[in-house]
Amino acid sequence: MSNRFDLIKEKVYNNIRLSEEDALSLFKSTDLLEIGALADYKNTLINENRVYYIVNIHVNYTNICSNKCAFCAFYRKDADKDAYTLTIPNIIDYIRTNQASNNFKEVHIVGGLHPSLPYKYYADMIYSIKNEFPGISVQAFTAVEIDHLSKISGLSIEKVLKDMKKRGLDGIPGGGAEIFNPAIRKRLCPDKITGERWLQIHKAAHKLGISSNASMLYGVRETHMDRVMHLSSLRKAQDESNGFKSFIPFAFQPKNSAIKNSCHTTGYDDLKIIAVSRLFLDNFKHIKTFFVNLGVNLAQVSLSFGADDFDGTLIKEKISHTAGSLTPAGIKVKTVRKIIEEAGKIPTERDTLYNLAA
Repeated sequence: MSNRFDLIKEKVYNNIRLSEEDALSLFKSTDLLEIGALADYKNTLINENRVYYIVNIHVNYTNICSNKCAFCAFYRKDADKDAYTLTIPNIIDYIRTNQASNNFKEVHIVGGLHPSLPYKYYADMIYSIKNEFPGISVQAFTAVEIDHLSKISGLSIEKVLKDMKKRGLDGIPGGGAEIFNPAIRKRLCPDKITGERWLQIHKAAHKLGISSNASMLYGVRETHMDRVMHLSSLRKAQDESNGFKSFIPFAFQPKNSAIKNSCHTTGYDDLKIIAVSRLFLDNFKHIKTFFVNLGVNLAQVSLSFGADDFDGTLIKEKISHTAGSLTPAGIKVKTVRKIIEEAGKIPTERDTLYNLAA
């Protein structure tokens, strides 16, 4: 690896794009500290010493979902005792109750693919939130949900996105990408949209001026090459549309999922994923560390391995916690800032579009 790594370092220092073979070599390497140092160097060139965070709240409007993905512990069938669907007044009251003490900049909305909720519910949800809280950004509906809205409404993807933007949608979350390899998707989520469809929807949003995030689920028995090809597809899409604001690697949470004989990812692999992503995704400005999956301590360490975004306060996040995450369901701003400062970085509050908060 030493000769290969020297060539990779030379590319990074000279701002030359890494190849898929370079990324594969990095994933296979055991020189984690060397890779991390290189990723930290690259990140410093892009973001200086800043680490971003956002004050936000999660709204998971329903856990009823027709997809039934094997890795998901959140979904329920309509008849399950713990199935739920929030009304729009429920959602407004929930945000208002928490807004008074938190001063959110963003509402992050994702949920299951409910088989009977009408399109009007989703459209009215966005409009009502934006009307009630005009100063808050609304980041809502993964590409999987947008595809669902297209199906239940009979509208094209473009028309759904235009309608949601008109009603107040500011951005799209990165969930639902999972791993693009069709064979793995067939095993994990056979009813979910394809990776190609996911990319198509995000690029359509970008053309309409709606930014989005990108993601990858790892730790589901994918190969190093599966990871490389997933990242490569994202990089190519970003070359075309330049609408992705950040990339988020999601570590698989095995508890309560339908995937048997699985285990948590290791800290070694978690840090390597972040570092390699920073080095390979040269057209993404921001790499997020998701403390809900990694734990606060490892997420803090990842700030020296290429991550520049600690994500948000994530008040009342449910999806990962249903899968057994032991991290807090929310975190105070002063704690976020302390974590970032102790890592030797500058805490920088942002909004959904990475504008600096006033």
